[in-house]
Amino acid sequence: MQHLWIKDIKENAKVEGNYLVKSKSVGQTRQGNPFLTLTLGDRTGTIEARVWDRVEEISTQFKEGNIVTITGQASTYRNQVQIQIHELKQNKSPVDPTIFQESTPKDITHMLSDLKKLANQIQNRHLRPLIDSFMADHHFVTQFKKAPAAKNFHHSYLGGLLEHTLSVSQMAVLVSEHYPDLDCDLLLSGAILHDIGKIEELIFDLNIEYSDKGRLLGHIVLGVMMVEEKLKSLKDFPSELALRLKHLILSHHGEFDFGSPKRPKFLEAFALHLIDDMDAK
Repeated sequence: MQHLWIKDIKENAKVEGNYLVKSKSVGQTRQGNPFLTLTLGDRTGTIEARVWDRVEEISTQFKEGNIVTITGQASTYRNQVQIQIHELKQNKSPVDPTIFQESTPKDITHMLSDLKKLANQIQNRHLRPLIDSFMADHHFVTQFKKAPAAKNFHHSYLGGLLEHTLSVSQMAVLVSEHYPDLDCDLLLSGAILHDIGKIEELIFDLNIEYSDKGRLLGHIVLGVMMVEEKLKSLKDFPSELALRLKHLILSHHGEFDFGSPKRPKFLEAFALHLIDDMDAK
């Protein structure tokens, strides 16, 4: 069944389909009868919906954040279209998350291929295996392709992290070509890895929310931890190089006020911060 987008629901339309429950509350009519008020959503917006019958029974079947299958009729109340729900049940079947969340307009496969091509330009015999270890990690790549780059501020949609990372990495190469004093391999490695902690900071199956790790540690610390974990399996990785790479991640927000534990201390760190800031804006 073709999904009826919320933006297309008009007065008197019959509404059938799956929607995300954004909010849920129980009220009472003047006669003391309970009714259920819902905010339903998909990627095109939200709409208010009401349940008038079997309220207590239906209310126990789902909670906020669930996908529900509804049958109802659209009507207008106080100049706003809302849905009068006749039937409702929680949908436990697999759903396409792009129905409920905005996703990048760019091709995921092509972007990942382009990022891997950039990674293949890294000549440093220590940095290249580190980057390759991430690109060969199936779980990492699966999450990295889907993740948003943020909850609200920039690239806050599915695939946004890959889109942002590719853009920052492309600019890192261009900046390195223009300023030959920069270590291109180090800057490009930092560009590829600077936001990897987002895959653990954010939960993005149906809504974009912060995980417990995200709230308590944040993506910068999580990213450094992910790099440290990969470094355990790489023999003879220079400690000074590891330190500089981790500093790139720790300082890429530039200022303490913007969440960086450290300010940039060397050229590649300054360059990464400026490139990241430009792409995020």
